[in-house]
Amino acid sequence: MAQKEGGAEQGLVKGGDSLGAKAVAGAPVPGGGVVVEVREKKGSLRAAIPTMPFPLAVICLFLNTFIPGLGTFISAFTVLCGAHSDLISERGVCGVFWLNVIAALIQILTAVIMVGWIMSIFWGMDMVILASYRDQALPQDV
Repeated sequence: MAQKEGGAEQGLVKGGDSLGAKAVAGAPVPGGGVVVEVREKKGSLRAAIPTMPFPLAVICLFLNTFIPGLGTFISAFTVLCGAHSDLISERGVCGVFWLNVIAALIQILTAVIMVGWIMSIFWGMDMVILASYRDQALPQDV
């Protein structure tokens, strides 16, 4: 877990006898290790994947597995119904909707050469992963 303290990135390091010690990212730590921080940079299409409720994400994965692009096409409409996406603040709801429609068309058109089918399955898996993060972040009803 990383924290900002005094303008420098700080993170927890596990090593030898310094369990839980804090170290600056990229700096050597006692015991000879180095703290490395990795951040995923998402492309426009990947960032446009909506965060949906888990059951709907599983249905979209199922549809993408057997009919490439269909689950992605349905997920495009969830953006219009209020599903969150990382790109909405930059492109707006309609822009994210059309990016998802374009992704679905790419999956459908390239499914003949297997690329679209594989892309479609990975897209569905990303939907389920994002939905599981969403469900973990929401408070549970008692």
